[in-house]
Amino acid sequence: MPEQHAFFAYLSRMRYINRWGLMRNTFQENIQEHSHMVAVLAHALAVIGRERFGGTVDPGQAAAAALFHDAPEILTGDLPTPVKYYNPEIRDAYKEVEEVSARKLLSMLPDELRPAYEGLLMETAAPGVGAVVKAADKLSAYIKCLEELKAGNTEFRLAAEQTRQALEASPLPEVGYFMEHFLPAFELTLDELQ
Repeated sequence: MPEQHAFFAYLSRMRYINRWGLMRNTFQENIQEHSHMVAVLAHALAVIGRERFGGTVDPGQAAAAALFHDAPEILTGDLPTPVKYYNPEIRDAYKEVEEVSARKLLSMLPDELRPAYEGLLMETAAPGVGAVVKAADKLSAYIKCLEELKAGNTEFRLAAEQTRQALEASPLPEVGYFMEHFLPAFELTLDELQ
């Protein structure tokens, strides 16, 4: 019988980890859905950065890194942001737990495949990729807040304000460009989009 590896079976379980656990949601978002949106946004930010601002981040690398950015949460679950960043000790301890989780996932691959996934899971991809993925992650969170607010859920009002402020403070010009040229469409209805 051939050797078996559980890596991809674990990845498929991302759909069972819900985000925004402390918030009342009008619709649930899991980390698989979130990771897809972050990948789309990271790719877009890298393209905008390259085409408009002379950036050097490869869009494919950014998208791949984004797809795996929350993979350790398969084993840890999603810790709500207010808890995760409550103080430096909790933040640092959680980072260590995520690193252990990432290493556990890597151990589920055959030795010869691990190098291809190590940079993605350990967030040590090419220079600049991490910043683009973090910005895309923040954009995805803000879009979720906008969608909840559009559905009448004021539970997300403060999260939306804080997330928008963080995005506006981003040093990446592609973030400002995306916010100016693409973000307003997320507040429109389907009929208004046409």
